[in-house]
Amino acid sequence: MRAGSLNKTISIEAPTKAPDGMGGTVNTFTEISADIPAAIWPTSAKELVAADSVSMVVSHRIRIRYRKDIRASWRIKYKNAFYNIVSIVNPNMENKILDIMAKEAE
Repeated sequence: MRAGSLNKTISIEAPTKAPDGMGGTVNTFTEISADIPAAIWPTSAKELVAADSVSMVVSHRIRIRYRKDIRASWRIKYKNAFYNIVSIVNPNMENKILDIMAKEAE
């Protein structure tokens, strides 16, 4: 893979539970790894109409160098946008790159 195609920098975050101050917990995200070179492509978009409101769901493919510690329950941060991981693909099982299919979080 050419390093020039990984022209964006992302962070990977994992879900954690934090105390809410009232004896319970709240779901939050903790940064696992930062400054990861990546390529991001929008792959599809669809408009959803529910409860008389329109929202847009955009799916993306995010390519990074191979790493074995990433999980589908995690999310990706790029600038001020968050992407929920839908699936992780290791093309040809070569352990060189990962193609991550993600949905933009609302």
